[in-house]
Amino acid sequence: MEPPLASTRKERLAQALRVNLRRRKSPAGEAAVDSSVPEEPSAENMSAVREALAGREAPHELVIEGGTPLNGAIQISGAKNAALPLLIASLLTDEEMRLDNIPHVSDVLVLRELLALLGCETPADPHAAPQSGPPQSGQWRIRAKTLAGTLAPYDILSRMRAGFWVIAPLLARCGEARVSLPGGCAIGARPVNLYEDALRAMGAEISLEEGYIHASAPRGLRGARIAFPQVSVGATHVSAMAAALARGETLIENAAREPEVTDLLHCLAEMGAEIDGIGTSRLRIRGSGGALLRGVAHQVPPDRIEAGTYAIAFAMSGGEGRLLGIGADMLASARDRLAEAGVEVQEEADGLRIRRATPRCRAVSLETAPWPGFPTDLQAQFMAMMCLADGCSLITESIFENRFMHVAELARMGADISLQRDRAEVRGVESLTGARVKATDLRASVSLVLAGLVAAGETRIREAHHLDRGFADLERKLSACGARIRRVREA
Repeated sequence: MEPPLASTRKERLAQALRVNLRRRKSPAGEAAVDSSVPEEPSAENMSAVREALAGREAPHELVIEGGTPLNGAIQISGAKNAALPLLIASLLTDEEMRLDNIPHVSDVLVLRELLALLGCETPADPHAAPQSGPPQSGQWRIRAKTLAGTLAPYDILSRMRAGFWVIAPLLARCGEARVSLPGGCAIGARPVNLYEDALRAMGAEISLEEGYIHASAPRGLRGARIAFPQVSVGATHVSAMAAALARGETLIENAAREPEVTDLLHCLAEMGAEIDGIGTSRLRIRGSGGALLRGVAHQVPPDRIEAGTYAIAFAMSGGEGRLLGIGADMLASARDRLAEAGVEVQEEADGLRIRRATPRCRAVSLETAPWPGFPTDLQAQFMAMMCLADGCSLITESIFENRFMHVAELARMGADISLQRDRAEVRGVESLTGARVKATDLRASVSLVLAGLVAAGETRIREAHHLDRGFADLERKLSACGARIRRVREA
């Protein structure tokens, strides 16, 4: 049976007693868990969090009148995929963390709800609107001086998968964590066995109880050799955060190298963790032996997926645009595929200039892969562009087995796509036609926006709340470049 949030006070008090008992029993020289006494998060803090989330997932749809070339400049927001692990890493210190350029997206607000539940002091209004225009990103001051518990409940993690990563700092700091199996986008199975194996190697006892992973390490974690059988961003995040407070040295092999992983590692190093091999697939981390890290100021890097998405939007529409605050190196292989398609990406002092150099985009085949390969998070957007390309392209999805749910919706708009397991054959057509379509996940939803921007007539995208998980202020950014796009309540 699912444990309700209202019943967690008793668990927090029991956890406080367990922590103090283990601390008394721990032999000298062993890693100790956090000795701070858990306390309830303030009612004001939790109320502010829930008010910020109220209505963000209410049914609504985007209405797009296509056919207008996009021209203008777009400021790239902070990366959601970098902000989430950084916010979770704030649990590794009892000092204040100052994180700048946090994007205003619903995944971040859902994580804020979880952090407040765990006892973090979070901003009362982290994205107060400036005098002109809605917020895009902001600075957070966050502090986990004491923790109010070690439970990460289903009603939060069912909405945002990355919340599962709190298992690492909770286990390393408190010696225990009870974390719901995660939800998030329905883009295929994303098992947590790699996370479990890594934590077990570091001395944790792990069991599955009523949909919750219960991890226990009453005498702290110890360093270990962790060799991942496949590259996993989430497992690398979890292993690195756990290793930062462990006793001894941890060697992580086949680690993910995505910019968001590298950024977290740099932040952990700034916080006092000793890490060798940042930016490579082989990490060596010397843990603190249970001592908490220090608080630092850190800036979230720009969102490379958002930048790639808007680059595709400019290219598809036949307009010309500038992406501010990001360099070409962040696009990596995506820039090469854009160039093959006939899209010019020119680096300037303050960002990138984007224009299509050919009457139609050229067909390009690709396969998604871990960094520095083509990112799976841009696959749906690139496919939307290939729907209008000159020729036939083959797009292979090697990361998630169920990330072609946008294909059926693009077909409703006139796209010519056939599927065979993990490969989509896209035969370019002359034009798309607006239709009523349904968003199924974050990246699929934005691929439908791209198609709607260039389709003839009106496109209505149902369940557009998926966009809010990863795109800050999308409608205003596109409207400022000439798009005719608005949000309405679903009928």
